[in-house]
Amino acid sequence: MLSEKMKMDDRSSQPLYLRIKDALKQRILDGDYAAHERLPSESELMKMFGVSRITVRQSLRDLHSDGLVFSVQGKGTFVSKPKAVQDVQRLQGFGEAMTPKGYETSTRVLFQDYTRPPQEVADAFSINRGYRVYEVKRIRYLNREPISFDHSFFPAEIGAKLEHHDLAQDIFPMLENQFGESLGYADLKIGATAADEEHARALNIEINSPCLRINRAVFNQRGKPIDFEFLTYRGDAFQYQLKVDRY
Repeated sequence: MLSEKMKMDDRSSQPLYLRIKDALKQRILDGDYAAHERLPSESELMKMFGVSRITVRQSLRDLHSDGLVFSVQGKGTFVSKPKAVQDVQRLQGFGEAMTPKGYETSTRVLFQDYTRPPQEVADAFSINRGYRVYEVKRIRYLNREPISFDHSFFPAEIGAKLEHHDLAQDIFPMLENQFGESLGYADLKIGATAADEEHARALNIEINSPCLRINRAVFNQRGKPIDFEFLTYRGDAFQYQLKVDRY
């Protein structure tokens, strides 16, 4: 199957090692090679693609750099379980942060409509709980594996714009580029939680599995709150990264 795919790609202008990498990557994303499954050996890949060992190793190095595989000395190369690492010092959407690292990201929208806010959201927006806000629930995927459950709330005036758009994409660029809301900063609270039934079902994990919980209030450059999010990440698939200076 891999050899057939390569024949179809023979007209590509890409270097051979990149074509091999892309073919293997597609097999991984399609689930033909599952997480922690061993890839064919270097010798087997050489025969499959009809290339040298140097070319195969370059392809595997690139897959390793993209976080798609890992190596075990004396045992071979294995498919990695997707794990996202995001820099907490930058205010970015999930796709904005992950796509440049070579990951495939996608989103499934579960719910979007007007609702009454929970108390924490009402406090962040400085409104009474009787006011309506726009609520959005989404599952975010990394290399086709569910990584996070995003539960977001927006002021009604922003919701009036969002309801006419496809929310299976990063909302931050939409706020800036289409709505003219220049993002300024965010206040975050980070803690641990256990997956309830809703989160476990969405993230394909067991109930009470450890998760990372982030409450994030986002403000525009004028200091006006425009988004409040409850972000729940699988504990085995996400890390926040932070550089801390002594002075």
